[in-house]
Amino acid sequence: MGYAMSRLEMDSELCDGDKTMPEAGSSKRASKSLNKLDHEIAQVTKLNSSPHKQLAKLVPGTQKLSVSPVKMLVGREANYSARGRFSAADRCHMLSRYLPVKGPWLVDQMSTRAYVSQFSADGSLFVAGFQGSYIRIYNVEDGWKVQKNILAKSLRWTVTDTSLSPDQRHLVYASMSPIVHIVDVGSAETESLANITELHDGLDFSSSSDGSYSFGIFSVKFSTDGRELVAGSSDDSIYVYDLEQNKLSLKILAHTSDVNTVCFADESGHLLFSGSDDNLCKIANAEFIKDLEKNVCTWCSCYDINSYCAVKGMVGSVVVERRCFIAKGKPAGVLSGHLEGITFIDSHGDGRYFISNGKDQTIKLWDIRKMAPNATSYSGLRNYEWDYRWMDYPYEARDLKHPSDQSIATYKGHSVLRTLIRCYFSPVYSTGQKYIYTGSHDSCVYIYDLVTGEQVASLQHHKSTVRDCSWHPYYPMLVSSSWDGDVVKWEFPCNGEAQVPATKKRIRRQ
Repeated sequence: MGYAMSRLEMDSELCDGDKTMPEAGSSKRASKSLNKLDHEIAQVTKLNSSPHKQLAKLVPGTQKLSVSPVKMLVGREANYSARGRFSAADRCHMLSRYLPVKGPWLVDQMSTRAYVSQFSADGSLFVAGFQGSYIRIYNVEDGWKVQKNILAKSLRWTVTDTSLSPDQRHLVYASMSPIVHIVDVGSAETESLANITELHDGLDFSSSSDGSYSFGIFSVKFSTDGRELVAGSSDDSIYVYDLEQNKLSLKILAHTSDVNTVCFADESGHLLFSGSDDNLCKIANAEFIKDLEKNVCTWCSCYDINSYCAVKGMVGSVVVERRCFIAKGKPAGVLSGHLEGITFIDSHGDGRYFISNGKDQTIKLWDIRKMAPNATSYSGLRNYEWDYRWMDYPYEARDLKHPSDQSIATYKGHSVLRTLIRCYFSPVYSTGQKYIYTGSHDSCVYIYDLVTGEQVASLQHHKSTVRDCSWHPYYPMLVSSSWDGDVVKWEFPCNGEAQVPATKKRIRRQ
């Protein structure tokens, strides 16, 4: 399955700033405008990526257009904003104009499918995981030199996910097994062969004492303090592993099908988002559930969770900040709207908004204040048999809508088939999270405007499914990885390197 997309050509006129961004490559399936999202997040996004009102007045009568970099610089030098410098919003207004669509340039080429590709939090490292048991860590600041070449241990099927610790000293990798392995990234050894040149300690997420390997892990993340891991599994559960005590600390039976993705809502690490093949997004408060296990109220430390909480003015079994009505060991709230399973979730980072990629070929934007205490998977509209692993999405299902859709926006145009394709918010520093971007089964990377819903770019190079992609946290650079084995980078400025040829010799699969 594939849809013909022309590569976005960014001409020099974009650099002048007096013209709006040219329309992306044409497509019959391009996302339609949302008629400007009428929601609080639209205003937040505008505030985070709009220039100071005094700078905007430099272009009278054209407030709907971007202010050119030249005029922004003139305004700064003349101190029109009375600050003598650019604000974060001014910076985002300038940098968000320059999308990373030039190229691509080859980073690496492997003989097996690429499943994971992610920048570190500071952008100095890049991690790529492949089906052939290899995980490579590249030093971005040292010419993309391979800093760590990891041969995974006891790999089942593929590397399903990886995660770097906040201090970037350790990396964990998961596969279709309850054992997650941890590697010392900071060691001097470049070649990290499991239990040959280095130890890859195994962290057992199974709660059964018989050691049975009855489930696999699709998603794994470090907590913000690096003390815990959270994982989503094929046994419908969310797991939390305590690294300091080296044991499983919590299991939440969160869904009725595979939990394909988990992430933390914000830096506090208390709130978890999860997405599943039961078509539902769920929210859980891990810290509160842990205290319930101890019969301790989170807020006032009283030892009767059914008592009246003196601190928050409610019974201990209610979490108030996000209206998280919670029962012991159960998720706090539910959001429904997808018609098929959810492949990935990315948080806005504020504990309130997140996006999800779905097998119904859509990305949805959510506000957790709209969640319900419970919901069931809705399948009333489905009168067809379909499996995304080997079938195209039914034509008759493309215009179906969930009757109780709680999402606040929907983005269409990409293709979510064959694997758990990932989507993300664009970086805070350079874009103010103005965009959403995603891989796609049709071999492209798509970039959508968060507020208007318009498809602003499509990056075309790969010859197979793009499962993962990552936007540098500070620079206009995006790296995509594909099942064709290529890991390539896209940038705005030309860096003088030779681009990857449009037609290249195909790799023979192992």
